Amino acid sequence: MPVDPTLGFVLVAAYGLLLVPAAWHKWRDIAVFEAVLSAYRLLPRELLPVVARVIPCVEAATALALWFTSTRPLAAIVVAVLMLVYAGAIAVNLQRGRTDLDCGCTGPLERRPVAAWMVYRNALLAGLVAPLAGVWDVRPLQGLDFFSIVVALSTIVLLWLAIDRLLGQVAPRGAALKASR
Repeated sequence: MPVDPTLGFVLVAAYGLLLVPAAWHKWRDIAVFEAVLSAYRLLPRELLPVVARVIPCVEAATALALWFTSTRPLAAIVVAVLMLVYAGAIAVNLQRGRTDLDCGCTGPLERRPVAAWMVYRNALLAGLVAPLAGVWDVRPLQGLDFFSIVVALSTIVLLWLAIDRLLGQVAPRGAALKASR
């Protein structure tokens, strides 16, 4: 079934709002991002400088490529693979018992330890990008479609921020308080 262009553009914009800031915060302090990658202990030391520079380029390039019909299917696949790689890296380290690692999700200004919910979040993000790789309906967008895109995108951003804050900051503090009793 073809993807409705309204839904398609909501997803494209949402992934752009996820990937571009992610790439930016990595580029802003590449040394910190390289240290985060190193702490995961998944790559040979020699590859770290290259991978630390390639990942933000891939994130930014795929965010842009999602906007173009000709590159969208490949970009959607790349985004899904990125999200699954991130989920896998976190899962491997959680399995190793290394819960003290910085996830690398929030940039150099805020350290956030890895957690199981991040694995599920990234797996969900990998799945939700899949429709963008498919065929889109060719109907033209109308005024109500643009309104729907803005409202849906605003809702997604607000929900993302609320859930991220709840699971990333509030829940761990509550658990720490409960454990200290």
